[in-house]
Amino acid sequence: MITIKDIQAAAEVLAGQVNRTACLRSRVLSKMTGADVYLKFENFQFTASFKERGALNKLASLTDAERQAGVVAMSAGNHAQAVAYHAGRLGIDSTIVMPTNTPFTKIRNTRDLGATVVLHGENLVEAQARMEALVEEGRTLVHPFDDPLVMAGQGTLALEMLEDQPQLDTLIVPIGGGGLMSGCAVAAKSVNPDIRLVGVESEGYCSAWAAISGQPELPRGGQTIAEGIAVKNVGRQTLEVIREWVDEFAQVPETAIERAVGLIVNVEKVIVEGAGAAGLAALLTEPERYRGRKVGLVLCGANIDTRLLASVLTRQLVLESRLVHLQVAIQDSPGFLGRVAAAIGQAGGNIVQVHHQRLQVIHHPKDAVLDALVEAQDEAHAQRIIDALEQAGFVVTRGVSGIE
Repeated sequence: MITIKDIQAAAEVLAGQVNRTACLRSRVLSKMTGADVYLKFENFQFTASFKERGALNKLASLTDAERQAGVVAMSAGNHAQAVAYHAGRLGIDSTIVMPTNTPFTKIRNTRDLGATVVLHGENLVEAQARMEALVEEGRTLVHPFDDPLVMAGQGTLALEMLEDQPQLDTLIVPIGGGGLMSGCAVAAKSVNPDIRLVGVESEGYCSAWAAISGQPELPRGGQTIAEGIAVKNVGRQTLEVIREWVDEFAQVPETAIERAVGLIVNVEKVIVEGAGAAGLAALLTEPERYRGRKVGLVLCGANIDTRLLASVLTRQLVLESRLVHLQVAIQDSPGFLGRVAAAIGQAGGNIVQVHHQRLQVIHHPKDAVLDALVEAQDEAHAQRIIDALEQAGFVVTRGVSGIE
């Protein structure tokens, strides 16, 4: 089991080689949740993830012979880029084993950082066989989480948080394989034994809670936007640390993670991936649990697919009634589209797109329906737009658009 001395030693190794990211209070999120919220911006690391800390601490420990033989890692995400980047900086040859279905952008980014990428198998389980063969050939494994040096490196993050914001009484930390949580738990409890440690997992991947609570039947699978913590089995070594040091656990739904990603973009003006928003998702899900406390959240990464981010942000506009789908019944005659547009414009709405439907057999052949996607300020403004249309003599139905 790692100790505070291991984490302090890791901090000396990492000094000047990874960013000491800011830990700042969020006024808006504090007001929204009722907690005093502080954010650790690990998404500002060079590879946009905390994974650099553990990877570099492990790489720096290698003997000359191990450096000559090179390293291997298995990852389809942030760990791959962290190992590739710091191995390249240190002149160490690195090979990253990825499943064949890994998104092209992740493969390209890892190669651009200097690693040799080996594509093998359709998932990480199948890729593991190739990784193990490379270890047998003499390469050193840089495990993404189940390694004391990796755990100690990740723990430096909590040391920085408590140095910058010593008043924190609660840390909410995402749990995937457990490397971040285990390192942060030892660091935080060693500095402040009374601090409250909460491990947060996606509802579909609550592996740590399943292991600790003795409920192996809990779900571990399915789609999630928090891929960084979508781990079916927590690490053997990390689990022992988590079992001893972590006070509480939270399981958050996908809807809360999605909302948290959108809030951080809109409130803090920074990008986070699903795993990076999990801590805020826990606050949003159970605000009474943290009300009045000084809470530290780790924005642990920002490597979210741009198409997914666009979808999340657009869906949030719909949920906040800032994009509204209206179906307006009109006569299929000249001038009616203009009258609808005028009513919406006079109410302060903005038509984003409109589709003229004439083929709905439930309507008279001389009638039509306008499907309009309208931009509004909020729900109250959307209702004012609807009222304006109805006062102009139109029948309006709140529709369900393709993005809802």
